[in-house]
Amino acid sequence: MGPFISVQTDRPDPEILARAADILTAGGCVVIPTLCLYGMAANAFDEDAIRNVFAIKERPLTNPILLLIKDRRAVDELVTEVPPAAEALMKHLWPGKLTLVFKAAPTIPDLITAGTGKVGLRVPSHPVARAVAQAVPFPVTGTSANISKQGGIADVRDLDPRIATGADLVLDAGPLKGGSGSTVVDVTYTPPKILRQGSTPAAAIHAILEKLPSF
Repeated sequence: MGPFISVQTDRPDPEILARAADILTAGGCVVIPTLCLYGMAANAFDEDAIRNVFAIKERPLTNPILLLIKDRRAVDELVTEVPPAAEALMKHLWPGKLTLVFKAAPTIPDLITAGTGKVGLRVPSHPVARAVAQAVPFPVTGTSANISKQGGIADVRDLDPRIATGADLVLDAGPLKGGSGSTVVDVTYTPPKILRQGSTPAAAIHAILEKLPSF
């Protein structure tokens, strides 16, 4: 079981972030807070680390895993195309609770895409999650910190023992607001398709897309 370390949301301790970055770089797993729920971060380019996340969560390998990235600039190295609709959504709704699904670059492991050829990306709005993403030179997994098919966790005290035991570090930012996860939009379609309704309202997405010349 990895240690539970309290972390301030508004000012994450650089030493704690460095410790998390070292663990991620070494192929470990870190439980991190996002805006609504706790997630499991691992190096998205390390297949052993990804398999470990799947094993801890008891998640089928046929399910893709979204990635957390540090900023908009990170997108270009991870996808083959950035449609105008994606640019608009990123400009207005990132950082935030919006995951955009792109055509994945060849460098993205099949374990992440589950063989779909697509990858979901998000810039997190929670200060700790974003600081962790910025502390490493690679994207990290953003899957929820729960056993597959169980509900998301808004308080580390509610972590399943299998998650707590499997993680190398748990960053405890206290109780989160809970609720639904991110809204997932596939921007490989024209117009983009909402795959999962989450915290970002569909109306907010449509309002942005309707202003584009091609819509």
